[in-house]
Amino acid sequence: MKPNEISVPKEKLVFASSEGRLHDKELVTKPISYFRDAWNRFKKNKASIAAAIVIAILGLYAIIAPIVSPYSVSYKDPYYVFTAPKIFGGTRNKSGNEATFLADYAISVETKRDVIVNNKYKSYVTEDAYKKKVKMYDYKIDTYYNVGVVYMNLTVDQYKDIQAYQDANDVQIIYPWTDMNKNKVQYGEIPPQVVTDGNIWYQLKMSNGKPVADVTYDSEGKPIYTDIYAPYSDKDGYTSKMRIEGEGNYQYSYATPVQNGNAYKVRIDYYNYYRYIHADERIDKPFFLFGTTNSGQDIFTCLASGARFSFILAITVASVNMFVGALYGAIEGYYGGKIDIIMERIVEILNAVPFMIVITLLKYHMEGTSHVLILFIAFFLTGWIGMAGRTRMQFYRFKNQEYVLAARTLGAKDARIMFKHIFPNSLGTLITSSVLVIPSMIFSETSLSYLGIINLNSGSLTSVGTLLANGQPYLVTYPHIILFPSIYICLLMLSFNLFGNGLRDAFNPSLRGAED
Repeated sequence: MKPNEISVPKEKLVFASSEGRLHDKELVTKPISYFRDAWNRFKKNKASIAAAIVIAILGLYAIIAPIVSPYSVSYKDPYYVFTAPKIFGGTRNKSGNEATFLADYAISVETKRDVIVNNKYKSYVTEDAYKKKVKMYDYKIDTYYNVGVVYMNLTVDQYKDIQAYQDANDVQIIYPWTDMNKNKVQYGEIPPQVVTDGNIWYQLKMSNGKPVADVTYDSEGKPIYTDIYAPYSDKDGYTSKMRIEGEGNYQYSYATPVQNGNAYKVRIDYYNYYRYIHADERIDKPFFLFGTTNSGQDIFTCLASGARFSFILAITVASVNMFVGALYGAIEGYYGGKIDIIMERIVEILNAVPFMIVITLLKYHMEGTSHVLILFIAFFLTGWIGMAGRTRMQFYRFKNQEYVLAARTLGAKDARIMFKHIFPNSLGTLITSSVLVIPSMIFSETSLSYLGIINLNSGSLTSVGTLLANGQPYLVTYPHIILFPSIYICLLMLSFNLFGNGLRDAFNPSLRGAED
């Protein structure tokens, strides 16, 4: 045996058994579909997932909110205007002089509600434009309570029905009638705005030649209610058990007959009256989650309805444009040559006309037609051009590939080659483009309605742009009117851009099967 050689005994040299031979394992993989592969890439983009969730929430709000809300777009209330959002407590900070502060406090005294929130305030002394010392107050008011009492004309039947509701629910809606002569006799003529203010139930006093509230924390003030001895008081028709009694044996009159006794002019506590007139509806009390507009519309409902209209319009137009544009671009790209040249010249002519001119001409020639139809036609006339161009480019890219040539060699017809072999490979780009077209159209519709070019503020229809336009003049004083529509449109635009970026990567054919 030579050095470095290994000696193996003969008994260990045996033939291997043919059973259980070692070999490479069969490579078994599961086939993956085109859309499954796209989803696997899309879900790795966390920003796009978050954007998709936000879009879903905004879409559900647009669909569900108008259904569940007890209000409608056409709903308007003449007294609950500029009402603060309940989501922020329904309160608003207020500053005013002593007369303003005491006037708000007087509403609290008569209606027994906290118009001044928690009865807290901050007073300080400052100088006015004439260098005079003026006492000012900073406090927070409840915008649902500060309407207070209003004058209202009621028919005899309405007057009786309210009294019956009062007795059944132990609530005071009709408040005693006031006698402004008690202020006039002592202090002279009262300004018209004071006479027509239903919340002036108390004695006034003169301060610097002007009537101001005589209501303080030490005294609830002297009521100027009309007593039973005043003219017409025996004809007030008030029989309800709900009464505010005067001092001693005095009783107050609750209405003044008008229209030859066929109606009554009364002082109505509007908060309770609101509950009365909506007793048969789903509205238990005034509640506006996002507040109200300058015309008393519920912003929560109007924003959802406007967003729903924008979604429906954008998705409808995008779908039609995708169908027409894809068909047009497929014919261009597949056949090429003279057909492509002629069809491209038509596209160039249409694309050269500015969108603003298109919509202006449509408004001029279709005067009296619904602005919704005008919007749809304007978006459609040139909206499909971009889709056609992208489809044409994809067909030029894929029509000379080997699998297309093989299908043509095997006798496949043009329609089958176009929509069975080429079009599926273009689908990712087209879907991504269509999705990104939706926010673009929503933004365009919002801009047009905001600028007043398109009027969608009629009947049961409104738009986000209309809400923004209506809230602009009150940006400083009542910012909530424009706040919520602005947040909605910003979230929508940002989310769609992030979502579109995720779709672009997910449907990119060059990344098919790629792992990050």
